[in-house]
Amino acid sequence: MEAIMNFIQATGFYQIATGDWKVLIMMLVSFVLLYLAIVKKFEPLLLLPIAFGMLITNLPGAEMYHEILFAGGHVNWEFFGGNPITPEFLAHLEELGVSEAVRGTVSVGQSISVGLIDVLYLGVKLGIYPCLIFMGVGASTDFAPLIANPKTLLLGAAAQLGIFMTFVGCKLSGVFDNAQASSIGIIGGADGPTAIFVTSRLAPELLGPIAVAAYSYMALVPVIQPPIMRALTTPAERKIVMRPLREVSKREKIIFPVMVTVFVALLVPSAGPLIACLMLGNLFKESGVVERLNKTAQNELMNIVTIFLGISVGATATATTFLQGRTLLIMGMGIVAFGFGTAGGVLLAKFMNLFLKEKINPLIGSAGVSAVPMAARVSQVEGQKANPANFLLMHAMGPNVAGVIGSAIAAGVLMALFG
Repeated sequence: MEAIMNFIQATGFYQIATGDWKVLIMMLVSFVLLYLAIVKKFEPLLLLPIAFGMLITNLPGAEMYHEILFAGGHVNWEFFGGNPITPEFLAHLEELGVSEAVRGTVSVGQSISVGLIDVLYLGVKLGIYPCLIFMGVGASTDFAPLIANPKTLLLGAAAQLGIFMTFVGCKLSGVFDNAQASSIGIIGGADGPTAIFVTSRLAPELLGPIAVAAYSYMALVPVIQPPIMRALTTPAERKIVMRPLREVSKREKIIFPVMVTVFVALLVPSAGPLIACLMLGNLFKESGVVERLNKTAQNELMNIVTIFLGISVGATATATTFLQGRTLLIMGMGIVAFGFGTAGGVLLAKFMNLFLKEKINPLIGSAGVSAVPMAARVSQVEGQKANPANFLLMHAMGPNVAGVIGSAIAAGVLMALFG
């Protein structure tokens, strides 16, 4: 009879029935995200594994992910080997400000049985997955529109306004410290891997909410951006037709990733890993001599890493960290970040037109957020609504890919300042 009672008490059903009701809310949240990914097709490639990771980490008794192994902002390697939890370790976590909810998941003398997600999450914590994702992005990105029209680099830079305005807003709220505000601000770059890379370094306790916000809002780019674009431009500006871009030589395409890697790594060393992987992937594509590596980076490697990244990031959204008032604030700040990012690019394009003979259609400025290629497509759609003969897609790809570089540089600056 005792064995039967032990079995019953070990089940997740018993743990829920005896008061672990918060996991039910998290499971409901995961179901909503699964619905958005499968039915509404909101960034399904990452939102689906994120949602499933959120589901399995909140199943009582599953023991797949242990927050305590990564508490305090770094990997606590000694407990991966089975060493028992010590009073000194818990006291140190308290000094670092780790919440009682996280510290209370273990007791002195307890040894942790490392779970599947604990191992997969190392790729996030050590910054491996985001960099490999960037390699795949680089292998499938054409930088020719940016090379042909270097002025669009400024539009990509201006769109990073959302990052820094959101940082200021988070600080003024008084709820977040510098590291947390930096991580939330990166949502404005519309770049999921960069947001994950920065948050895993600066504010790992916010990784779940920030990842969900970043990818949810990336999927909503076609909904969020158009009202802002129309509000900041006149019908005449939206009708501006830009002449076709010049042809970019193969030599230029090969030199570009090498030059960008060297310049950015020297300027902002902390952004070096992201930019180096992005440009290495692009060099695979443009060199024309490593087609196998290019296809692998674009397809097999990208797909495998996406699965691992999504599941492990979703698993960090436990009830103890996700069900807090600041989660709603993070979601709200995400909207602010996207709004300012969109506005920054559009307004700079309007300002540049005061001095340019060949005018820029301000709509392409909104593509400076690095949601590639969704933001460029939004510019194209809005341009054709104003002028059916207008074709802005390739012009918008310039600031769009510049935004990828810009968000990585902005991330490097924030990590250098507050890391």
